[in-house]
Amino acid sequence: MPAQKYLTELHQDHREWLNILSFYEEDVESMKKRLNEVASKNTDREMHAWVERFQNKFIIQQEQIDILKHDINHCESKIIQNVEENPVASDRRKSDDHVELRERVETFEFLFNKLRKDLNSFVAKWM
Repeated sequence: MPAQKYLTELHQDHREWLNILSFYEEDVESMKKRLNEVASKNTDREMHAWVERFQNKFIIQQEQIDILKHDINHCESKIIQNVEENPVASDRRKSDDHVELRERVETFEFLFNKLRKDLNSFVAKWM
């Protein structure tokens, strides 16, 4: 049987994940600025190939953020529908935990932090 959590706990998880993703969205923008700063100060062809790779990775990360946000909002709407259909004792009702979604958010965070570390190493090398 799948793990279960209270609806309020699931709601809190969703809010936390959406906040985390918003932070990473802002971080993508700041990383783009840092990358553009490095690119504008260097003319080396090899360096510009790396800039393009990072730009592509930023696009992929933004797409993943959008997909995760959509999926989280979809799960959240199911919780809202559940509560609206039966508001009695909704704070004591449980539903299946979103284990797969939680793992996807954790994997995203791991990969994003690796990207940030790689970018920092790149910037340190070329600045």
